[in-house]
Amino acid sequence: MNRPRQIPLELPLAAAETRDDLIVTAANAFAVAFLDSWPDWPGPLTILRGPAGSGKTHMARAWATLADAHVVAAGELRDDRPPVTGANVVVEDAGTGTIAETALFHLINHVRAAGGHCLVTTRLAPAEWGVRLPDLNSRLRAAQLVELAGPDDDLLARVMVKLFADRQVAVDPGVVDYVVQRMERSLAAAGRLVAEMDREALARSGRVTRAIAAAALAKLAVN
Repeated sequence: MNRPRQIPLELPLAAAETRDDLIVTAANAFAVAFLDSWPDWPGPLTILRGPAGSGKTHMARAWATLADAHVVAAGELRDDRPPVTGANVVVEDAGTGTIAETALFHLINHVRAAGGHCLVTTRLAPAEWGVRLPDLNSRLRAAQLVELAGPDDDLLARVMVKLFADRQVAVDPGVVDYVVQRMERSLAAAGRLVAEMDREALARSGRVTRAIAAAALAKLAVN
């Protein structure tokens, strides 16, 4: 006789975006060390470059908390509006769309004059942004570039274990290793997989098994 499935409640989980929540491996050690060196950064503008799902947003939000920095999406900058106020600013996801070049240039100058720092996250090198404003190009060439590699197996596994722990779920290391060898290489994918495996385990009133992991991988590969 089949056991009836439970309907798990979708309870929101707070995003873990503080410095203490950052897990350090070879993939991100240099970038985290640079973060930790603030406020002794070499200049007012730092560009944090890394592939999608590498943890740029987490690092930027962690620094924003440390530096009391205002966070703005690059797409929200407008040339006809004054720059964001405050000495420290995070500009997220630059280079993936049209850039308000004059606005970004004035924002960098504002931070520089205030004695603060601007941290810009991006998937592309500044030379690939298609910037035409010479003065902005000059500022970008002078920026400190910090490279963030895609997550390695160690980082993916440790992030998944932590995400399960945040849900108060114990998981067998073998299940985690099974998933890591087959999943999309991104921290966002790790979060989606943990949520799906936890949801399915709750529905079955059981623990997270390799069968549940395989089902989650198949489901997210289709969606």
